[in-house]
This record gives sequence, structure tokens and C-alpha cells, in this order.
Amino acid sequence: MAIAINPTQAAPAAAAPVAAKPAAAAGKTVNTPAASRASVPKDTVTISTAAQTAAQEASETPAQTLKEATHGDPQATRLLAKEAAAKQS
Repeated sequence: MAIAINPTQAAPAAAAPVAAKPAAAAGKTVNTPAASRASVPKDTVTISTAAQTAAQEASETPAQTLKEATHGDPQATRLLAKEAAAKQS
């Protein structure tokens, strides 16, 4: 099952390679510049309606599936038939 995720912000470009830092002398601390602790931009994604429906169906309880099947839901009916066939095998 494929789930479509549509990012609204482009992924950041690959960071430049970091040069090796010399080891700090014993007893001394190394302060990192504030720029290295800058916040990373966050991406916003939207999940398609089909993906949301698939996730909801996947997390459905057996009782809910049975209820939907008795009310005529064809997808729930197929799932119950598939589960019953698997039990017989």
C-alpha cells in the first residue's frame, strides 16, 4: 500500500562536510558556536484523503468491521470473508 505524502517545503540541501576538530586538551571545554545550534526548518506535509481512509481502515477493530459488514459495507464484508478463509486453511 502506498501512502502519498506531499511536502509543502523543499528538503534542505545537503550540509557541507564537517572538518575534523582537534581534540580538546584535558580539563578544557570546547564551546560550539551558536550557529551550529540553529533550529532546523520544519516541513509541513498533507496526507491525502485516500491515505487517511486507509490508515483508519487499518486501525479498525474487529467489532467495528463486523458492524460495518452487517450494515452493507463491501470492504468490511470482503475482509471478514478473507479472515474466515484464512482460519479454515
